[in-house]
Amino acid sequence: KMRITVISLLSVVFAVSVGFLVKDYCDSKMQAELYDNLIETVEDTDDTEDTMSYSEDKNFLPDYQELYMQNNDMVGWIKVEDTKINYPVMQSKDNPNFYLRHGFDKGYTVYGCPYVQENCDVDAPSDNLVIYGHHIKGGKMFGALEDYKSQSFYEEHKTIQFDTLTQRGKYEIIAVFKTVAYSSQGFRYYDFVDAENEDEFNAYIEKCKELALYETGVNAEYGDRLITLSTCEYSAQNGRLVVVAKKVV
Repeated sequence: KMRITVISLLSVVFAVSVGFLVKDYCDSKMQAELYDNLIETVEDTDDTEDTMSYSEDKNFLPDYQELYMQNNDMVGWIKVEDTKINYPVMQSKDNPNFYLRHGFDKGYTVYGCPYVQENCDVDAPSDNLVIYGHHIKGGKMFGALEDYKSQSFYEEHKTIQFDTLTQRGKYEIIAVFKTVAYSSQGFRYYDFVDAENEDEFNAYIEKCKELALYETGVNAEYGDRLITLSTCEYSAQNGRLVVVAKKVV
């Protein structure tokens, strides 16, 4: 009886494990298809076509107008060459972490979708736009930021493309660093959104450079616009891998 009980329990554990693996595989496949379709929509857009007005003085970029009509939580698009980072960027101010566990189609998924911190203003813009993404195996979502731990990878991928709905943007990487979140021992990089003065801006940049895994030779001055990309880093509890870049175009 004991042997039968143990075998039965192991069979249940095995069945549940297989079920989770199948579910994860199906979710991964569905998310890949979803974002492949979005990329195709962006790449197939006619850049010469007329677009709707976004505000009094701005029109949508042709690439993103159709996607915004599908989900008006979209605030931009991020891309890093030679990686799988090629995604829409979302923001849900009333439900800040909604896209932590939801995709572009608003369906539940553990993959989530890159999203901007709720107190950042993409349109103004804020001095620093903090963008989160999951660290998914295989370089999916922001998992590819892991490559930036290597200076040799950085040397060949020094810039990040981040477009808003109305303006294209190219950002040059200032620093790549590791820290821990929710701890007095860590650097609360996510608290810096708008500088009250030049000293506060400089202090943020100096701390990023102090923690940097290597020297990029790139600095920033008060008035520069920044993006800070954040994902999980597993060498420490609540570890974070962070990439900070300034707008150059």
